[in-house]
Amino acid sequence: MNNRTNYHTHSTYCDGLAPIEDFVKEAIKQDFSSYGVSSHSPVPFDTCWNMKRENLPAYLREVRSIKDKYKDRIEIYTGLEIDYLDAEYNPSSSEFQELPLDYRIGSVHFLKTDDGYVDIDTAPAQFRETVVRYFGGDVRVLVKKYFETMMQMICTGGFDFVGHADKVSMNALSCLPGITGEIWYKSLIREYFEFISKKDCMIEINTKAWRSKNLFFPNREHFGLIHKLQIPVVVNADTHHPSLVNDGRFDALKEMLSEGFTHVRQLSGGQWVDVEIII
Repeated sequence: MNNRTNYHTHSTYCDGLAPIEDFVKEAIKQDFSSYGVSSHSPVPFDTCWNMKRENLPAYLREVRSIKDKYKDRIEIYTGLEIDYLDAEYNPSSSEFQELPLDYRIGSVHFLKTDDGYVDIDTAPAQFRETVVRYFGGDVRVLVKKYFETMMQMICTGGFDFVGHADKVSMNALSCLPGITGEIWYKSLIREYFEFISKKDCMIEINTKAWRSKNLFFPNREHFGLIHKLQIPVVVNADTHHPSLVNDGRFDALKEMLSEGFTHVRQLSGGQWVDVEIII
């Protein structure tokens, strides 16, 4: 085993830019010990990036076939990034629990409003329009709603780890620079991670925006608190193109070491295990 893994990948079944096998081939080329495929789950309304419900059986068959094809070279795992919408539609829902998955990512991309669900993981301009239209022009209201929804998801369970735990910070910062340094935000984020620790959840450190925006999710400034609270961590690249299967991973591991982390979670033989960080 080594520190080369990634369990957050999006292929052409959702908003990824290549077939599943292309990601696996690149992972093998880069000497990964294991790799996970995790397309966006179907949701009960139309989006431009979630998997279509009718394509889910084909997705499961294809990953199963690729697992068998490369079983002597790499461990492949079948995952799904499942949206938490409400108490009825979330990772713990029977339709997702009954699927033959190796792991599930619990994420929040949508917030419920009086007009239905709105996507908050958008381009900055659209995000600002959302703040004005649905949250009274106050990004703080949206941010609080996001973390409330994340904690509802954590209470409901049904997932292996929390996806991009504070990703709302990226768009919130574009809308109101300095928001993450405000006292109320710092208090809220501490309460949030203490809640995650109390519920004994694993989180990912998501490296997708590291090169482009110098951001991890959770943000780098929270690594010390996460370590102090003994929250288990898996590092993922949230990859949408095969060339990025390992993007930002070793930067994240290096920063984790500087905060006292000694191990990272990985899948081995179908089980989550703690593996020493060696870079």
